[in-house]
Amino acid sequence: MSKKEYLWKLSDLKNIQKNNYRVFLCFACGGGSSMGYKLAGYDVIGDCEIDPKINKMYLANFSPKYNFSMNGERSKNWGKLKKFREGQADQILDDLFFYFIQLAKRLQPKVVVAENVEGLLRGNAKGYVNLIIKKFHDAGYKVQLFLLNAATMGVPQCRKRSFFICTRKDLDLPNIKLNFHEKPITYGEFKDNHYKPMNKNTLFYKRWLKRIPKDRNIGDTVKRTENGKISMFSFTFCKDSEVPNTLTASNNPVRFDVPGFISDKDMITIQTFPQDYDFNDMSANYVCGMSVPPIMMERIARQIKIQLLDKVR
Repeated sequence: MSKKEYLWKLSDLKNIQKNNYRVFLCFACGGGSSMGYKLAGYDVIGDCEIDPKINKMYLANFSPKYNFSMNGERSKNWGKLKKFREGQADQILDDLFFYFIQLAKRLQPKVVVAENVEGLLRGNAKGYVNLIIKKFHDAGYKVQLFLLNAATMGVPQCRKRSFFICTRKDLDLPNIKLNFHEKPITYGEFKDNHYKPMNKNTLFYKRWLKRIPKDRNIGDTVKRTENGKISMFSFTFCKDSEVPNTLTASNNPVRFDVPGFISDKDMITIQTFPQDYDFNDMSANYVCGMSVPPIMMERIARQIKIQLLDKVR
């Protein structure tokens, strides 16, 4: 692999030493978690995915022993309890999480990992979180909940995620400690020479021209120059001296230095996807924005092995 861990290829996986632990993914998406576990030496034996297009893309990159496609599609009406944001794309929290816990109760793996958005830990969602923890306890698991920032974990992106790390009560395993303090990686360290040019005949371009260094996004520019108007805050700036903000499934980050949007190559690097990933005609923006950064998951998976799984043997 490259000296820069976030610059890697799928072909590098064949050189990873196996740790003899197995993983099954219940929500495959673009394979962010799958790749993280593989990078940490785990054998990912199977996956489940609801969207047939996503599943087809997953299979274009991986060959799991067990692959389950539920032949459905992601929908904004999927669920009833509460909506949060995956990046800035709608993610629904509903009874699907509880079916996941039911599956864990039936299969009884030693460790269960579930990740979700930062917003899960705020406001009205706290009651939902408490219910999740109770269900895990009822299923026979001890639960720890973490809020982690990918920017401190070798990922060139400020992306905060909540992680449930659950261990079987009968194993009496110690609490896991997840403390990551890696040096932040700024955009200028890897930015692509290419970018997606703006249409200079648009209002968006005219607004971009009015940016100043303290603006964090186009929305800040609009608010400052258009009498406090609230608009376009999801179009974040990528600045050479800063860690890129959370990638979303809908809006492409904006270059601060040139009139354009970041390239797909930059997007892949920011999300720590492999440089040779096959998106199978799907949008890199969408897939990366909906996925867990592989390097983020790799860091967690390594600690699960060291602090938990190795204690069982």
